[in-house]
Amino acid sequence: MLTSILYAQRITREAYINTYKDLAIRQMKSHGIPASIILAQACLESGDGNSRLAKEANNHFGIKCHNWTGETILHDDDAKNECFRKYPHPEGSFTDHSEFLRYRERYKFLFDLDPLDYKAWAHGLKSAGYATNPDYARLLIKIIEDNRLFEYDRVSREVPPSPYKVENEHEVDFSKASDIYKFSMSRKLLNRNGVTFIIAGENDSYSSLAKEYNLFTKELLRFNDLKAEVPIHEGTIVYLERKRERGDKNLSKHICEPGETMYDISQRYAIRLKSLYKINNTGPGVEPVAGYEIKLR
Repeated sequence: MLTSILYAQRITREAYINTYKDLAIRQMKSHGIPASIILAQACLESGDGNSRLAKEANNHFGIKCHNWTGETILHDDDAKNECFRKYPHPEGSFTDHSEFLRYRERYKFLFDLDPLDYKAWAHGLKSAGYATNPDYARLLIKIIEDNRLFEYDRVSREVPPSPYKVENEHEVDFSKASDIYKFSMSRKLLNRNGVTFIIAGENDSYSSLAKEYNLFTKELLRFNDLKAEVPIHEGTIVYLERKRERGDKNLSKHICEPGETMYDISQRYAIRLKSLYKINNTGPGVEPVAGYEIKLR
């Protein structure tokens, strides 16, 4: 872990990059964001580590409090005395920045870009609304090219798969039979997080699907965390076997969008609702708010 450094004089960009390049590379390996992008954003957001937030709060990305239970610092930004996160070490700030990008819906598309294409990442961040400055992408690219930060992106190809690749379903191999349900040739069988499911149609019901797949209706309801049959809308995910106790190892969190419920999240990631409550130390009836982080494992 890097320790907090209080500088007596202004830090040069070169010194800042040398101090944090190894941390940026570790974040690239663990979260899949190019080290060049991480370093360029850190340089820009923290003024090369000379900002008050960086020096007094180890906050190198201007991350505001939002569901934060740790120490805080008040700082003038869009308004006076806004609440910002305060970290015991800079690494906490870098990790929060990486998770902010990896687990928010509007940034997930970035992880399907070539990790060596820093220009696409820079323009992608701007198009996703990361910053309001119209020159944000150009500024990032200039920092990267002036300091040859792209060389750090080539240090390792060991990056986790895109969140979309982890989350998206794939078709079940029909050669692998199941003892739980029978195969139906009338629709695709899909798999997510190791759990088989189908996409319901307009006229489906849990009882009709149970019959189609040689399951008891109560059994099918239990697989989908339901106590009684409810109407099924077209496009509903219906699991044909029991969901897992935790999410995929490469997708540990979900950041809630407006209106999402714990049930929605449990169905999206093929995690048992009871397990999801347990992982997050909460219980039925407690629903997350937009921007809230839900642990998936």
